[in-house]
Amino acid sequence: MKAAATRASGDPIVIAVDGGGSKTDAVALGLDGALLTMAHGTGSSPQIIGVDGAVRVVDALVNELLEACGGPSVLQAGVYLSGLDLPVEVATFRTALEPLPWTRGGRPFVADNDMFALLRAGTEEPDAVAVVCGTGINCIGVRADGEQARFDALGTISGDWGGGTFLGEQALWHAARAIDGRGGPTVFTTSIPAHFGLEDVQTVIEAFHFGRLPGHRFSELAPLVLAAADGGDSAAFAILDRQAEEIVSMAVSAITRLGLGDTPLPLVLGGGVLAAANRRLIDGIETGLAARAPRVRVHLVRARPIVGAALLALESAGAASEALARAQAAVADRLSLPQGDAKGDEAAT
Repeated sequence: MKAAATRASGDPIVIAVDGGGSKTDAVALGLDGALLTMAHGTGSSPQIIGVDGAVRVVDALVNELLEACGGPSVLQAGVYLSGLDLPVEVATFRTALEPLPWTRGGRPFVADNDMFALLRAGTEEPDAVAVVCGTGINCIGVRADGEQARFDALGTISGDWGGGTFLGEQALWHAARAIDGRGGPTVFTTSIPAHFGLEDVQTVIEAFHFGRLPGHRFSELAPLVLAAADGGDSAAFAILDRQAEEIVSMAVSAITRLGLGDTPLPLVLGGGVLAAANRRLIDGIETGLAARAPRVRVHLVRARPIVGAALLALESAGAASEALARAQAAVADRLSLPQGDAKGDEAAT
């Protein structure tokens, strides 16, 4: 971590944290939007490592920031994590954070789902929808009056379809059917074994079945699906077409539940699968939206959601618009990522 930027002695700081299943980002900012320092850690999703584990990861990163900044007081803290989906999960995590010193003494801290960070990274419009397709899939919609449309995002049991892990499972499904004659040919029969350094598809199947390959490694196969689609593989087409359909369905559901069907609004798309801007997937989403929600504008966000978390924390602290612009540029620059969002038709070219 780089040394903290210069700040006036005694000035309080703003803390923002964004965490997912595999990594967590945290930033310390001045109220003027100056990026003071940044820290990175392992995954912090409470659904994966438990509430206590998530608190430990977040607390360690925040204390790392505070130490780098010389132990200042915290004016505002905002923590946005994947796995905070159900209301009880959000409430439980907030309660677990309350005893920590950096959550007290300033403005009330914020702890919520990381979908809000993605949404803010892509737009500041009051009526908007966001869909993330990374390791998993989720969606949120917001309306100007504060109403929200949320999803449980618990996987198959809550009606979900897709995300990198699921796409990897589907790729192996097609490979298995190709080798036993139930399905057509696909490059997955060679690309999947090669990825894991194994002899053939049957060996891969047995490795997952007996636990030699843990289930979380299915997510490693998502890039293979995207590459196969670029090469014209019909099985990859089927997977991505189904993923596009699900993304459109989630977005339309949120729009309908909020009564925003006649309102022009942005759909923010993020997460590793979508950020790859695969032409087949983006085209499928845009075609589906044209038929079901033609007033929606697609924004593809490549920046990590910590950019949005930083903006949300500064807004909660009452920062001026100039400070928001400064923070957005600084955080994006530190991560060497685009500062803004791109429309899907531009990003996918």
